[in-house]
Amino acid sequence: MKTTNHDSAPKKPKRINTRGLPHGLWMLSSGVAVVFLGSCSLLPAKTFETQQSETQQSETQAQKTIEPNPVIFPPRIISSSGDPNFVVKVVQQVGPAVVRIDSSRTITSRGPDEFNSDPFFRRFFGENAPQSRQRVERGTGSGFIINSSGQIVTNSHVVDGADRVTVTLKDGRTFDGKVLGEDPVTDVATIKIDAKNLPTLSVGNSDTLQPGEAVIAIGNPLGLNNTVTSGIISATGRSSSDIGASDKRVDYIQTDAAINPGNSGGPLLNTRGQVIAMNTAIIQGAQGLGFAIPINTVQKISQELIATGKVDHPYLGVQMVTLTPENKERIKNIVGDRFNLTADDGVLLVDIVPRSPASAAQLQVGDVIKSINNQPVTKIEQVQKLVENSKIGTKLPIEVERNRQIVKVDIQPAALPVRREE
Repeated sequence: MKTTNHDSAPKKPKRINTRGLPHGLWMLSSGVAVVFLGSCSLLPAKTFETQQSETQQSETQAQKTIEPNPVIFPPRIISSSGDPNFVVKVVQQVGPAVVRIDSSRTITSRGPDEFNSDPFFRRFFGENAPQSRQRVERGTGSGFIINSSGQIVTNSHVVDGADRVTVTLKDGRTFDGKVLGEDPVTDVATIKIDAKNLPTLSVGNSDTLQPGEAVIAIGNPLGLNNTVTSGIISATGRSSSDIGASDKRVDYIQTDAAINPGNSGGPLLNTRGQVIAMNTAIIQGAQGLGFAIPINTVQKISQELIATGKVDHPYLGVQMVTLTPENKERIKNIVGDRFNLTADDGVLLVDIVPRSPASAAQLQVGDVIKSINNQPVTKIEQVQKLVENSKIGTKLPIEVERNRQIVKVDIQPAALPVRREE
């Protein structure tokens, strides 16, 4: 069973002390650790097949005869383009538009409050009282140029809280970067450097992607600049809850192209050299499971960041879980008849944030959402999408099942309050 806190401000995953909800209910969820970004496995070696006659196939395994001119079946990634050197051509075409991003931020740690506020401790320790200490955190990521005048996109987590951002081009030139805006909810950020006539990437359409398509990743994993890896699209439409990043609002593209720390913010390209996604995360401990933000989402968010410096996301203020017959039975075993669950499907509300739009609309713990804006919902991902596509301050009709009755509620989404980590 999956739970999500996507309708709350982004924060580190942690155990939630839900009002009026037994702790055991939260233990029903199966957690997945997501890393922004971790290691992935390399693609398997090429496999070659040979044709053999029926007579040859019947020979002993100790001595097999192969025809003088065997037919070689190229790997699927080559067959998709018809050109065994397509990766080389793509890299030569777009490589100069991929950049390295180095960021640093100063962290100040202070002594206990009593040393700073209590006169007794100040008199007792004098000049030996604990002093504030500073340390510098450094990180490296990737990005790509979207405008010849120096606009660059990358991941929000690459530049979050940075005091200084440095952008290095493939030709070795280095520039100070200015963060125009960042959106931790989608993990997209934009940077500006003072340069002109820069190479840019052409943009593809991430809405038309299909599993099995060949892709190429370029970035700076582990500080190894201009690293190229290739693979395929393993899946599309992976929800944030699918990969254990429930504080994000993204449907990810899954790929087996190898990505590692430092690939964050780098482009995922198709065989024509068009960027179709931005690499961002892997699942901890997995192999060959990388995730990228679709370029259509990156474009939409980056344009808002460039224009206004921020992105406002609609917010209800609820915690929820997808209701299935299995989950229903498990919930009853934990809470008994407290919820009086009669629905077999829908989205169960397990917490309401105080002073939130959901609280103002008098939604209740135990309500089961059946529809939003007249569209039926059975999964939390559907709720997330409908809320994200709603408008802040505009009434959003919701139908919930409560005590065997259908209750209609009008709720006005507010702007999602974003919590930043110190």
